[in-house]
Amino acid sequence: MRVHLVDGTYELYRAHFSHRPDHAAPDGKDLKGSLGVVQSLLGLLADPAEAVTHLAVAFDNPITSFRNELFEGYKSDVGVPPELRAQFDDVERAVSALGVVVWSMGEFEADDALATAAVRFAQDPRVEQVRILTPDKDLSQVLAAERVVQVDRMRERVITEASLWADKKLRPGSVPDFLALVGDDADGIPGLEGWGAKSTADVLAVHPHLDQIPPALGDWKVKPRGAEKLAASLARGREAATLYRTLATLRLDVPLPQSLDDLEWKGAPQAAWRAWCDAVGSTSLRDRPRRWR
Repeated sequence: MRVHLVDGTYELYRAHFSHRPDHAAPDGKDLKGSLGVVQSLLGLLADPAEAVTHLAVAFDNPITSFRNELFEGYKSDVGVPPELRAQFDDVERAVSALGVVVWSMGEFEADDALATAAVRFAQDPRVEQVRILTPDKDLSQVLAAERVVQVDRMRERVITEASLWADKKLRPGSVPDFLALVGDDADGIPGLEGWGAKSTADVLAVHPHLDQIPPALGDWKVKPRGAEKLAASLARGREAATLYRTLATLRLDVPLPQSLDDLEWKGAPQAAWRAWCDAVGSTSLRDRPRRWR
């Protein structure tokens, strides 16, 4: 079997800012993003190529976590359009009405839930492959051969441990170190001055982790262009980079209560789904689920 793990926050943002038609509930509330997410999930469930049987969706609600206590500049709800922020609870209700397991994250992030689940369920001998549906580069750190992969549905691309190396010369275990040095604007991680993607990948290819990069440039086994400036920047910012790596490292100990069997999608609960459709004013989705229970 395959296990499909969906980055619900990414899907919500993508749907909200897409060119799909606007949708307002009977009370006038903007629910374009929420309807977009369930339409996307319905498409996934009906896709014979994906052959979905076991599924869960993780959401950030709110966009804060323990990382905000470690670093003031880390991402938060600040700047999120209010009409999008107002849908965080609505979209979770929508996905639950479809009969899909929802993980609503507060202390941890949705990415932490996805990483925890991927590593846990990949160990089950019944699982052929775990497919993490998100293009988020953070999740590349849990890729494992063909057993744990990422799926970028928008670009119709599968990212594997091998393709990560082929495309970026990165190993999964070095991804947090890479993000610490290069930075990650989406998460509010500033990185270190001068460390670009290519030079960082070159260094991490032979010194896979921050603490394995020698303090003295003369001990480096590779010297990319601008190596002297990189070494000086790391000398000044090694402590900060260590913190950034902590921020970029996904937790694998999120207390998810569901077992693998709990993730099996047995169909949409008809009464709950149609009640949700009526509540949000959607007639076109009432009969869209391919299976009922």
